[in-house]
Amino acid sequence: MLIHVVESGDTLWGLAQHFGLTAGAIADANELESPDRLLIGQALIIPVTARQHIVGPGDTLWRIAQYYRVPLPAIIQANQIADPDVLTAGQSLIIPARSHTIQPGETLWEIARRYGTTVAEIVKLNGIQDPALIYPGTAISLPFPKPAIEVNAYTINIGETGAEDIREVGDLLTYASPFAYIMREDGNLNPINDQAIIAAAYEERVAPMMCITNFTYLDPGSDLARTILSSVDIQNELLSNIITTMENKGYLGLNIDFENVYPADREKYNQFLQRAVDRLHPYGYFVSTALAPKTSAAQKGLLYEAHDYEAHGRIVDFVILMTYEWGYRLGPPRAISPLNEIRRVLDYAVSVIPRNKIFMGFQLYARDWVIPHVEGQEAETFDMQKAVRRAISYGAAIQYDTVAESPFYRYVDEQGIRHEVWFEDARSAQAKFDTVKEYGLRGVSYWVLGYPFPQNWVLLEENFRIKKII
Repeated sequence: MLIHVVESGDTLWGLAQHFGLTAGAIADANELESPDRLLIGQALIIPVTARQHIVGPGDTLWRIAQYYRVPLPAIIQANQIADPDVLTAGQSLIIPARSHTIQPGETLWEIARRYGTTVAEIVKLNGIQDPALIYPGTAISLPFPKPAIEVNAYTINIGETGAEDIREVGDLLTYASPFAYIMREDGNLNPINDQAIIAAAYEERVAPMMCITNFTYLDPGSDLARTILSSVDIQNELLSNIITTMENKGYLGLNIDFENVYPADREKYNQFLQRAVDRLHPYGYFVSTALAPKTSAAQKGLLYEAHDYEAHGRIVDFVILMTYEWGYRLGPPRAISPLNEIRRVLDYAVSVIPRNKIFMGFQLYARDWVIPHVEGQEAETFDMQKAVRRAISYGAAIQYDTVAESPFYRYVDEQGIRHEVWFEDARSAQAKFDTVKEYGLRGVSYWVLGYPFPQNWVLLEENFRIKKII
């Protein structure tokens, strides 16, 4: 896949001609709702077998060729490089796909094993109708190497709507987590309508992960957390109810999302986590937690102080970093998941938590703020497709913040009110996936399903092999 940023004069037909594709192929890959209207600054996935590489500090063509397992001369030719010893940080390179000419007697299984890929990936990439019918002398493209990761997604939709959310992307998920069972001060749980979601998860070989939390939209949950964490009896009752629910519903693991915990209750929270692991592991259940995005152990604030990164990394099976919400719905406009801030969180996290226990959070929604921002004024939250539709309807040129690695635009509505919209696109998604690879993380966790972002799922599959545990 390549990513093309629309320039003045670009048309879908012209891009198709340039890349040797049909306009429909590009429109389908991006699920374009207005194929005849492209915006300056709009990022499009170009579904070709090549890849794009942005040269980083210290990169050499030899290292790049080794990483992608592509012959060095092929990269030089594809980019018409005059001096292979001269690269510039930030330079964009096209990495041509590897190819293989089928030899007499070869099978796709043998070819896949030789090149470290799968038959399914070769079949899909080359549009092979019958894997048993391949002919000597035929040249086939080979998939690029992909690291294997795990992927979680939360869903706030319940019932059949939530189930459909899982079915739409289930082949790209390892875990699905309906949000959420609210804890009560007596150790009971408020039930949720999750049966259809769990059934859909099993249909898609996705492990259902039960999520418990202490907060609601109206209550930060600090006092509830204190009540539960101050009583071993309540905690034991809570864990018994969790186990019963997991057994009855078919959950395979637990995600603990205590938020806004008083700093004084930090050690009690750690003790509860150990108690939860000791109770659940003998049943074969895994235990994970959701962590606020901290950049140091000394970070102050109700969201952060009771979240002990080192203890969570030591006690539970994996952690989900909530690396989003810098662009808060009640705050001033800014990137929701700025990559420069995410990297600060990751730098701290990997210093105290094993990398193979860390999921990086990834938001699936956009926001529209009225500007100038007034304290307490709430931004509108919606999906990426709507963000692009809105930009088209107002003729807004999309800009890109290269520090936050996030697209945005401004427009004036019919009432003369100014707005600023921050969202995600193919560029920002690819930058986040590159970060997951760079840090060697366990995977990605999405908040939250129900917001269409087709480019994300295309790029996720292009970049990674998704592990299944059932």
